[in-house]
Amino acid sequence: MTQPIALVTGASSGFGLATAQRLLARGYRVIAAARRQDKLAALADQHPGQVLALPLDVSDRQAIRAALTALPGDWAAIDLLVNNAGLALGLAPAQGASLDDWQTMIDTNCLGLAAVTHAVLPGMVARNRGLIINIGSIAGDYAYPGGNVYGATKAFVHQFSLNLKADLLGTGVRVSSIEPGLAGGSEFSNVRFKGDDAKAASVYQGTQPLLPDDIAATVEWLASLPPHVNINVIEMMPTCQAPGPLAIHRQA
Repeated sequence: MTQPIALVTGASSGFGLATAQRLLARGYRVIAAARRQDKLAALADQHPGQVLALPLDVSDRQAIRAALTALPGDWAAIDLLVNNAGLALGLAPAQGASLDDWQTMIDTNCLGLAAVTHAVLPGMVARNRGLIINIGSIAGDYAYPGGNVYGATKAFVHQFSLNLKADLLGTGVRVSSIEPGLAGGSEFSNVRFKGDDAKAASVYQGTQPLLPDDIAATVEWLASLPPHVNINVIEMMPTCQAPGPLAIHRQA
């Protein structure tokens, strides 16, 4: 029996690495894409012949097209795409935020995800099978101070996923969006606060957040479902988190 092939972006750490490891254990061969070649090489060394390390910056459209066009023939028929690569930068209010940070988040979280999907999707449609799993965030639905463009990019992921499903009606290609809340055990907050480890750690103080393997297990579950089942959206929170009341500013 031919092994299924998964492409996981942002596979060097966090959700992506945990997802790659879960899928490998389930019998997938994994195309592990990320910018850090040393991390990818370590994963490939742990799983000889089962991991194709693919150095890739998803914000570079030309690099995406070149890398996916050049896949070896026995790796080209991708059955599962996990669009995990993404980031948040800063927590400043919009009026004080960095426009460069906004550009990076849009280029990675929106354009990068769309460009990888655009490259992979025609093959899936031609084979009349495949599953695309986009990693969104509850930030796309629940606004919070400082979330501005990050939240907007995750709202894009949510709506893009639903619109993909609308376009794919009549094909065997499925689309799901996983939207986690507070999640630790990754470099997300360290990246957001640009290496300030103490500030990053304070986000999770006194909590039991979701962990990368929780998201990876959800990816694995989606991939295990029969081909006639499409789960549109999964919203996840740790039990220590819940939506709050709307904020109201009152004048003295």
